[in-house]
Amino acid sequence: MKRIGLLSDTHGFLHHRIFSFFENVDEIWHAGDIGNIETADQLGAFRPLKAVYGNMDGQDVRVIYPQHLRFFCEGVDVWITHIGGYPGRYERYVKPDVFVKPPNLFISGHSHILKVIYDKKLDFLHMNPGAAGNKGLHKVCTALRFVIDGKDIRDLEIWEMKRKELII
Repeated sequence: MKRIGLLSDTHGFLHHRIFSFFENVDEIWHAGDIGNIETADQLGAFRPLKAVYGNMDGQDVRVIYPQHLRFFCEGVDVWITHIGGYPGRYERYVKPDVFVKPPNLFISGHSHILKVIYDKKLDFLHMNPGAAGNKGLHKVCTALRFVIDGKDIRDLEIWEMKRKELII
């Protein structure tokens, strides 16, 4: 059993409350637009970090983290990418692999909109944790935590905080 903390679009900003939310996770996964290597290092010092780079990340992040990350966690085939789309509207560069060899869990960021959708057609779960940082059009910062136990994905919880509260 693994407890996972999932976030995206931090853009170089981590509120201290995110660490409380991730206190009991085993790993943190970041779906891109980390912002800078210092942010990745801060997360990685707190818990083991798996991450991908996003369209706004510079070379400091891109030389360490890949564009796509596919791996197994317990019995779940996981694919993380920053710009991946969502059920019915996958990005053109992920479509071939999504349709030919779909994962069990497809994670993307970029939209700053939290979405958890089951793709009935392809039989997998899609997660977008929204945006945990303080840059962008979103008014609420979000992140997710959940458990992977064998092949089961369960106990999904949402962290949310209004951006205007970030200064507190």
